[in-house]
Amino acid sequence: MPHNHQKKIAVINDLSGFGRCSLTVSLPIISYLGIQCCPIPTSILSNHMGFADYFFDDYTDRMEGYIEKWRGLGLRFEGITSGFLGSKEQIETVIGFIEEFGESGTKVIIDPVMGDNGRIYATYTEEMCGEMRKLIEYADIITPNLTECCRLTDTVYKEKGWKEGELYAMAQKLLEQGPEKVVITGILQGDFVASYVAQKDKKPKIIQVHKAGAERSGTGDVFASIIAADAVNGVGFEESVKKASDFVREGILKTMELDIPSTDGVCFEEILYTLKRD
Repeated sequence: MPHNHQKKIAVINDLSGFGRCSLTVSLPIISYLGIQCCPIPTSILSNHMGFADYFFDDYTDRMEGYIEKWRGLGLRFEGITSGFLGSKEQIETVIGFIEEFGESGTKVIIDPVMGDNGRIYATYTEEMCGEMRKLIEYADIITPNLTECCRLTDTVYKEKGWKEGELYAMAQKLLEQGPEKVVITGILQGDFVASYVAQKDKKPKIIQVHKAGAERSGTGDVFASIIAADAVNGVGFEESVKKASDFVREGILKTMELDIPSTDGVCFEEILYTLKRD
């Protein structure tokens, strides 16, 4: 069909008008990397929930009607990716979308956004955590941070002091659940932040970048967007993780230079041109 002459990624996430996260991050980054970014909004927010006040409109009941129109257009996707999901029903909708639109060559990238700094988000129930385990069974690639990795593998969280054998054990548990590739992000190692990269039938690798500043909203969305676009473009996984890690760090440095509040995310717009298009 004429609609399917260009590579497309369906991105299922919320739309926050301000704060540089979720769809407002994915749209420009995936587009810059030469792929049409097709959003499915799970909710609409004036600004993300890290702010004291925000407008919020839940889209759970409207997602199926939205997807129905895509069904009528006969759309096909080279990639499907999801980020923060606000309910069990939304996770079930994503699973249904993957089952229907995920073809043999479609890359499925799941960012299991469940928590950070050792805590699961208050909105995440035990039932939702169980559903997320089901969702990652459909993934080719997952990008959990350390908190999410521990929750998905029933491992006790600790902030630092991770041995490579411990990371290996968690990564193997995740690979056994279905994904072909896993990157565990946010591992503190002295003056570095590391990502543990694991792939089926391949030796794992630790990729480090120097720490830069404090944590900021939306860095995970920036990272996952690059990983998703690179997967569709055929970029090697380790190369992609290194690219995404370096880009996030440079974005944080630019954001610090401009004295931007942490709630406002990463000024990736200033350095978007540095992303190599493959």
